[in-house]
Amino acid sequence: MRLPVPRPDAKTTTLDRWTVGAIAVVAYAVSNVVHEGLGHGGACLLVGGRPETLNAIFFECSVEGLQSSAQRWLAAGGSIANLVFAGLAAAALKTLPSQWGRVRDFAWLMLAVNVLQPFGYLLFSGLAGVGDWSVVVDGLQPAGVWRLGLSVVGVVLYFWVAPRVLMPELEPFLGTGSEERAARGRALTLLPYLVGGTVYVLAGRFNPHGPSLVLISGAAASFGGTSLLAWYPRLWARRPPARADQVALGIPRSWGWLVLAAVVLGIFVGVLGPGVVLGRRG
Repeated sequence: MRLPVPRPDAKTTTLDRWTVGAIAVVAYAVSNVVHEGLGHGGACLLVGGRPETLNAIFFECSVEGLQSSAQRWLAAGGSIANLVFAGLAAAALKTLPSQWGRVRDFAWLMLAVNVLQPFGYLLFSGLAGVGDWSVVVDGLQPAGVWRLGLSVVGVVLYFWVAPRVLMPELEPFLGTGSEERAARGRALTLLPYLVGGTVYVLAGRFNPHGPSLVLISGAAASFGGTSLLAWYPRLWARRPPARADQVALGIPRSWGWLVLAAVVLGIFVGVLGPGVVLGRRG
């Protein structure tokens, strides 16, 4: 005799958009501090530079009197830190309990942002000749070959490697039906992409160097760097699920995440937006 299959509880499969957005605020803000503070800031200290300002969209470090390689390490430090945290997020997804939907979503967004931004920076710097990796290869000859190399590596990492790293870890959230998978994919990727990009740009508007830096750094790193989240998951959602009886993992409403996001947003925009002075120039 076959026992009836229990229907999943709606509370365990629902996606609360406010909570998904709140998780995105925290993930994007933390990833930014990883890039600017731990990455560029840590590199600044390691090469013997003098930290001056930590801002939501840049880190200022004086490398006066140091070798030219110091500037290269300083520029590369942000991407290196992002990839280290991407590795930690990937490890967390392998060890977290399968039913911890909200925490797993946070870990997945940390993986996504910290993979896509450094991969995107390679492509952006190669094509536009600005950004962190343009500094890394500055002065290397032939310059055109180096920029082409950055672009090619960026394309491969961003459009081929990143989806294969990210999308299998999103699969437990998507469910089985094609319409369900598409709708849940949008809620879990497009919504965080829009929220995270808006947070970066909003904080960037308070930077002391003017609106041009918002476009070059804030918008490029968020709306540009993580743009794969806006379109690729829709393609992935068209695939049949790995299991026909797969029950979608949910993200129910969490006031804890909503409060945490409000606090993080206030600090990120109100404090790191204008910037924190770490040392005086001189």
